Amino acid sequence: MKTEVYSWRVSAATKTDLESEARREGTSLAGLLETITADWLQKRRTSRNGEEAEQAALRRRVMATVGTIHSGDPTLATRAREVVRERIVRKYAEETRASRRNH
Repeated sequence: MKTEVYSWRVSAATKTDLESEARREGTSLAGLLETITADWLQKRRTSRNGEEAEQAALRRRVMATVGTIHSGDPTLATRAREVVRERIVRKYAEETRASRRNH
């Protein structure tokens, strides 16, 4: 049972077009708007589910790259930024050397 009311303003031309379409469909203006709204909401849900699946796949890929730094250094937690930067610089240098050898 429909109990809620929503009011919105449209141009006279839009209202005329909607009423005309409702007559062609053999329904009321309210029925046509209900159908249009239900279709739009369903498309949004379907689209969002696709986005959620894509986001889940991205999260899985990102989490596969997340790891820990193993060391016997008891100060590692306080120096984590420095250690990570050093490793990035080292990796970049190795990739650069390998690239130069391949050219």
